[in-house]
Amino acid sequence: MYGTATAAASTGADQASRSAGTGARITAVTHLDARTLDMTVQSRAMRSFVKVRVILPKSWKIERGRTFPVLYMLHGGADDYTSWTRETDVEALAENSEALVVMPDGGRYGYYSDWYAGRPRWETFHTVELVQLMERRFRANSSRAAIGLSMGGFGALNYAARHPGMFRYVASMSSYVDLNEPSVRLLLDLGSTADGVDLDDVWGDPKENVDIWQAHNPAARPDAFRGTKVHLSSGNGTPGPLDEGRPLSALLVGAAAEKTLPASLQKFAESLRSAGVDVSTNLYEPGTHSWPYWERELHSIWPTVMEELT
Repeated sequence: MYGTATAAASTGADQASRSAGTGARITAVTHLDARTLDMTVQSRAMRSFVKVRVILPKSWKIERGRTFPVLYMLHGGADDYTSWTRETDVEALAENSEALVVMPDGGRYGYYSDWYAGRPRWETFHTVELVQLMERRFRANSSRAAIGLSMGGFGALNYAARHPGMFRYVASMSSYVDLNEPSVRLLLDLGSTADGVDLDDVWGDPKENVDIWQAHNPAARPDAFRGTKVHLSSGNGTPGPLDEGRPLSALLVGAAAEKTLPASLQKFAESLRSAGVDVSTNLYEPGTHSWPYWERELHSIWPTVMEELT
């Protein structure tokens, strides 16, 4: 299985450039079905092995001399690279897609950043090593989009701001966007503490290293999004029909996590428009911090994502 998958992944790529410029390399590929595969990447930046799930374009095996655009899909906190295919029908959505759909692991609370403490280095892995591997092994081209939910939505915005021009389109679902907001600081503290993460290790001390915090704060960098189309969405925290059958505890957490987002997203959208950024919003009612709403949003934006990529 490994030999067949590796040969297939290399077809049409530069056979002499199987590793990223940093030395990161794909060490294993497992096909889950005809077009979905999991690969293991030995990352120099991470000094560890990282999992990535990939859905191949419809014509990938047929048009061997062609390159393809890439949609990066980033998962939320306390989750992993399997979340999008586990919780949504993204594989069905991508059935006729001519884009690579790439779903990398980002750590349970990795915050899509190179940590101040030195490791992990998620940003380098995602924006350098993985991008190069997709180009060299899977015939990816430079047309890219990124979408994410919750922590992954922050990650998509963070990467777009820190790497201007890297993405044509970026969508953030139910994500915090301003690290300066007290409610966001509290949310991050609670989430990270529960997983044993010290935020000082991520971006340094909030007072002594304010420059690092602001360099990773999407709301502080609206001008950096020029040239990238941005979509922001969230619910208002009120439970609705899509929440039927959920445990009360999960419902309460989902409601609380979503409640403060609309006002923050609206403020961010206004600052983006003032900076000349093409931005759209979907602030829906009702809606909680949960997968049924994110799957519905994925269906809503999918045609636009594919249009922007091609």
